[in-house]
Amino acid sequence: MELLRKRAFAHKKMMIPLILSSLLNGVMLVGQAYFFVYIVDQIFLKDASFQDVLPSFIYLLIVLTARVLFIYLSRKLGIKLGEKVKGEIREELFEKYANNPLQASLSGQTGKKASVAMDAIDEVDNYFSFYIPQVIQTSILPLIILLAVFTQHWFSGLLMMITAPFFPIYMIVIGLKTQKKADVQMEKMTAFSGHFLDVLQGLTTLKLMRKAKVQKDKMKEKSFEFRDATMDVLKTAFSSSLALEFIAMLSVGLIAFELGLRLVVFENITFFASFFILILAPDFYLSLRDLGSAFHAGRGSIGATNKIKEELEASEHGVKWGNHRVEQGQPAHIVLDDIHFSYQEGAFSLRDVSLIIKPFEKVAIIGPNGSGKTTLLRLISGLIDPTEGQVVINGKQRTDISEADWFESISYISQHPYLFSGTIKENICLGTQTQVTEAELIKAAEKAGLLPLIQSMEAGFDTLIGEGGRGLSGGEKQRLALARAFIKQPSLIVFDEPTTGLDLVTEQILQSSIKELSERATMITVAHRLYTIRNADQIVYLQDGKVIDSGTHDELMTRIDSYRDMMQAQQGEGVR
Repeated sequence: MELLRKRAFAHKKMMIPLILSSLLNGVMLVGQAYFFVYIVDQIFLKDASFQDVLPSFIYLLIVLTARVLFIYLSRKLGIKLGEKVKGEIREELFEKYANNPLQASLSGQTGKKASVAMDAIDEVDNYFSFYIPQVIQTSILPLIILLAVFTQHWFSGLLMMITAPFFPIYMIVIGLKTQKKADVQMEKMTAFSGHFLDVLQGLTTLKLMRKAKVQKDKMKEKSFEFRDATMDVLKTAFSSSLALEFIAMLSVGLIAFELGLRLVVFENITFFASFFILILAPDFYLSLRDLGSAFHAGRGSIGATNKIKEELEASEHGVKWGNHRVEQGQPAHIVLDDIHFSYQEGAFSLRDVSLIIKPFEKVAIIGPNGSGKTTLLRLISGLIDPTEGQVVINGKQRTDISEADWFESISYISQHPYLFSGTIKENICLGTQTQVTEAELIKAAEKAGLLPLIQSMEAGFDTLIGEGGRGLSGGEKQRLALARAFIKQPSLIVFDEPTTGLDLVTEQILQSSIKELSERATMITVAHRLYTIRNADQIVYLQDGKVIDSGTHDELMTRIDSYRDMMQAQQGEGVR
C-alpha cells in the first residue's frame, strides 16, 4: 500500500481540497447538531414560538446543504484522484511495454499482462476513490467532534477517546487475516483472465485437436477457484463489518447510559449538552466504522498493487535512443561491429557478428532454423539492443539517433504482418505521418498487387477488416503490408521470410513488388526459399548464432558445403 499512498499524496493539488472539504464537513456536522438541538431545546423545553426559531431553521437548512456539497466534493475528488493515478500507472506500464515490445511479448502470458493492465489497475480504484478520502475524513472528523464534546462535558469526551482505539486495533487484526486471502483472490483472477484470453486466441486449434472440452473444463475449474477466493474475502469483510457495528453500538450505548444517569439521576448536566453529545456520538463512531469498510476496500487493492509492482519493477533491457536526426530518403548504410546478444542467461545468443551493409545493397540472411536470423533482423531494426558491440547507421551509432526518425525511415515486413481492426485505408496508411492522397493510395495498392481485390469490394478502401486481418488471406495480408511500404517509401526495408507459405502466383506478385521497392532503398531479407535470393548483392550465412561467411551466391557455393547442401536440397543436383 506504500506505493499507492505515495502516488496519492504526490497529487497535492487534489489532496489539499480533499483535506479542506473533510475539515469543513466536520464543522458543518457540528453546526448541524448544534442547530438541531437548539431548535428542540427551544420549542419543547422553553416554549419558544416558530417565529423565534425560524432563523435557526434557516441556518440548519444552510448547514445541511453545505454538508451535502462538501461530502459530494470529497467523493468527486476521490474519484478524480483514482482516475488520474490509474491513468498514470497505465501510461507507465504501456510505456514500459512500448520501450521493449519484444521482451514484453516474449515474457509471460499475454492474457496475464492484459489482466494486469486492465483488471489489476481497475482494482486499485477503490483505494483512491474510497479509502483515501475516508482516511482523511476519519483523521479530521472525530477530532472536531471530540473538541465539540469536550466543550460540553469532558467525561463523555474521555469515554469516546477510550472506546475509539478498539476500531483500529480490530482493523489491524482483520487486515492481517485478509491480506493473504486478497492476494489469493487477485492471483486467481489474473490466472483466470490470462487462461481465458489464451484459450480464446487458440480456439480454432483446440477445436481441430479435439481439446475444446478439456479447456472448457479447465476454464470452469479456474472460474470456480476465483469464485471461492472472492467469497472468502467477502465472508471476512461481512463478518468484520458486523463486528465493527457491534463495537459502535456498544460504545454509543455506553455514552447514552452515562448521559442518562447524569441527566436523570445526578442532574449535573443540561438537556442541551446531553442531547448535543448524543447526536454527535453516532457520527463519531460512524466515521471510524466507515474507515473499517474503506480499509477492506484498500486491503483488496494490495494483491492488485503487487501485480502492478511486479510488472513495473521487472528488469528490462530497453532500447537506447538519442536525438540525432536521420535524413529521410537516404538509403541506409549499416555497420554491425562485433555484435553479441542473448535474450536471457543460458539461452540462445548471437556472437561476434560483424557486417557492412551498403546503401542500395540487397542483403539476404540465411541459415538453418534457430541460427539467429530473426534475432539479427530485430537488432538491425532497433527492436532490441545488443548486449555488446555497436550498430552504426549512416556514420552514427544507433543509440545516438532519434527513435522517431529511425522508425519513420524503416519498413519491417514480417512473415505474419499484423493488421488492426479498421478500414483497409487505415491499415495501409499506418506507417506514415503525412496526409495520403487518394491517388497515392491507389498507386501503392496497385504496385502491391492489391488494387483488383480492393476494387472488387463494395466499400473499396473503406472496407472494414477484423482484428489481425480477419477476412483476408495470408497473401492478401502480405500485399497490404507491401502497400504500407510503398506509401511510406522507407530508406531501409526489412523482410522476415515474407513469401513463406504463399502460393506461386502471390509469391511472384510479392517478388515483383519487392524488386521495385529495392530500387530506392537498402533491403535486408531473411530467406526461406533460397532460390529467391540468388541475385542478392550479399548473402550472410548464419549458424548457431555466428556468421559463418558472407558473399555472393557463387562465392558461397564454392566456399560453404552446408550452403551448397541447402540449395541442392531445395532445387536438386542441377544447381551450379
